Amino acid sequence: MSTTVKITAAEVNKLRQATGAGMMDCKKALVEAGGDFDKAIDVLRKKGQKVAEKRADRESSEGAAVAKVNADKTAGVALVLGCETDFVGKNENFLALANQLVEIALNHDTKESLLAADFGGMTVEEKLIEQTGVIGEKLDITGFEKLEAPYVGQYVHINKIAALVGLSAKVDNVETLVKDVAMQVASMGATTLSYKDFDAAYIAAETEARIAVIEKDNIELGRLGKTLKNVPSYISMAQLTPEVLAKAEEAAKAELKAEGKPEQIWDRILPGKMERFISDNTTLDQEQCLLDQKFIKDEKKNVAEYVASFGDVEITEFKRVALG
Repeated sequence: MSTTVKITAAEVNKLRQATGAGMMDCKKALVEAGGDFDKAIDVLRKKGQKVAEKRADRESSEGAAVAKVNADKTAGVALVLGCETDFVGKNENFLALANQLVEIALNHDTKESLLAADFGGMTVEEKLIEQTGVIGEKLDITGFEKLEAPYVGQYVHINKIAALVGLSAKVDNVETLVKDVAMQVASMGATTLSYKDFDAAYIAAETEARIAVIEKDNIELGRLGKTLKNVPSYISMAQLTPEVLAKAEEAAKAELKAEGKPEQIWDRILPGKMERFISDNTTLDQEQCLLDQKFIKDEKKNVAEYVASFGDVEITEFKRVALG
């Protein structure tokens, strides 16, 4: 004769607090486990594995981006806990899990190390599988970045983008500086720090592609009788050798002469013309190089100039993660 195990509300609540599973799922698991708490956790975990297997090919394109910096401000981690829907990505329990994971991640250098780390008696990877069963969506860490520097700061934009910035030193008002630069990284999506980081072959290919796009646009603009776009000869400061700049200056002088401008005032006009030449021919740098981007809070200066205004400090590195 079989006996029915009585499951109390307190036992159900204890399991719910430990796993995050729903009340009915917890009760069913406890009944199946004959009231044994540890076996009930195993029941929920196996359910998670089954759900995870079924949803293995799903896209975890939604979720939450989070970041955390250690107490010494010398290391930071940014990660994305991915899920399938925006609804789950905004759930309080899901966000709490993401923040628990980033806290653990501070002690790990790679995603693989984090997945193998302890999470309340199971690994992080096992926890994600368990929560896949609880939530019913595929969960995965879809972005992971670690950064170490003499001073590290972070910025998170509505849990969609998280950015880390490393500085060479701690200076006055460093909190303002590092947050502003991290906001720049999050919003403008730079891919590298300086044009000096670009490979020559990449610059050459990108130059050819950009010129082709502009020339194609100009065909249509010409057909419509509209002003044609300027076709640049160059797209990066890496291409503007002393010889190129000297030729550009000579061309500017010839233009001033043709316009009948008195030679004694050329020195006042030339700097502006050269500045425009450089701006027109460094579009790649302005888009992809953090130091060369226009500063989002004051477009009259670039990021390098903004950083220099804080004294003897430089950006050593930056990292960015985002949903999707």
